[in-house]
Amino acid sequence: MTTFNSTTDHSVNNVETNNLKGSALDIDDLVNARADAARAAWRVFSHADTHAKNKVLENMADALELAAGDIAKANAIDLQEAQSRGMDAGKLDRLKFDEERIKKAAQSVRNIAQLADPVGEVVRGYTLPNGIQLSQVRVPMGVMGMIYEARPNVTIDVAALCIKSGNAAIVRGGSAALHTNQASVAVIQSVLATSNVSADLIQSVDDLGRAGATAMMHAHGRIDVLVPRGSAKLIAAVVKESTVPVIETGAGNVHIYVDKTADITKAIPIIINAKTQRVGVCNAAEKLLVHSDIAQEFLPQIAAALAEHKVVLHADDKSYDILQAAHIDYLQLEHATDEDWGREYLSLDMGVKIVEDSDEAADHIARYSTGHTETIIAEDYGTIQRFIASVDSAVVMVNASTRFTDGGEFGFGAELGISTQKLHARGPMGLREMTTTKWIGYGDGQIRS
Repeated sequence: MTTFNSTTDHSVNNVETNNLKGSALDIDDLVNARADAARAAWRVFSHADTHAKNKVLENMADALELAAGDIAKANAIDLQEAQSRGMDAGKLDRLKFDEERIKKAAQSVRNIAQLADPVGEVVRGYTLPNGIQLSQVRVPMGVMGMIYEARPNVTIDVAALCIKSGNAAIVRGGSAALHTNQASVAVIQSVLATSNVSADLIQSVDDLGRAGATAMMHAHGRIDVLVPRGSAKLIAAVVKESTVPVIETGAGNVHIYVDKTADITKAIPIIINAKTQRVGVCNAAEKLLVHSDIAQEFLPQIAAALAEHKVVLHADDKSYDILQAAHIDYLQLEHATDEDWGREYLSLDMGVKIVEDSDEAADHIARYSTGHTETIIAEDYGTIQRFIASVDSAVVMVNASTRFTDGGEFGFGAELGISTQKLHARGPMGLREMTTTKWIGYGDGQIRS
């Protein structure tokens, strides 16, 4: 295999940080040094061909499976500490990284290895009248920064996607997953080293705490792009603080609209899956909008099904009256407040509202949605197309669960995150979204007159 070792001294990753006294200057210097080492490693690795990158990924998948027990033990420590701090069930589920999930993550790495390599892909090309041959070609982004929280699977996903797309990565996975992320990064760096790739290619600043994350935000010119992934508060803080360009991922105040033409036999399992399969993820449904023509019949049916899953319904006045009159066993019903409509619950809670038509549903979504994912359940083609055209979100699903908004489900192998902004990338971000382009012009002595 081709050797991709950087000349950078890998000791930058092993700098003793216990003697640091929290000085912002010290932390900034340390993060800058790691970013510089990552860039040096990237400049060498960016020349790697697809076969070499895939071999690293195959080695990484094997190593993760072998180390699954050790990573799971580290995760058990994080889970115990999180439980003692009172972390809610949804976040605990997201933090959980047991052997089964680790092996699934390893399989995702193998899936990424099987995907087409976007680097070198010609986006477009043509010949100018003067004979210069122009082509726009995909190239790696460079040094990617990731700031996220309580999502240990992201560490694996980011590393694998960066390796396949020829990028370097610096990650800050948060204190809640500290032990898990340290164990995972150790495995990844060991694989890089034994694969003749500089271990500086994939680095973490978790040992530097929040100050490390802040230093990443200020590492303009050293980190090429920063992707925050987590709560709305975290994302807003990174967008506000960062001098590094940010690809904004969004919280998931996700809506399902059930039209009067909906097939109820489809609607109920879709809603149950979208709300209850995993409550602590950004593509879980948080709001249910129901056409007024079917509300009297449909709401008691879906409420009874949700009650079986212990979902608390926060209903507008009309919905509340219908559901209270239905006398549904075990139904937990509350009056919705104005604050409910904009909340991402990440729990077994769901807002319910009656609307007059798809236009009112789209207006409500426009006001309160985070631009992540919305679903329409309907059979009328015109209504479906009107809803799709009216809703300005990264993903619109038709007669399908919102849970499909996921890089793995979209065939990307994994995802860097789900972008809710409109520049460069939108929706689940896979390999292509981790590249930029350069223009290449082949001439034969042409000069501009």
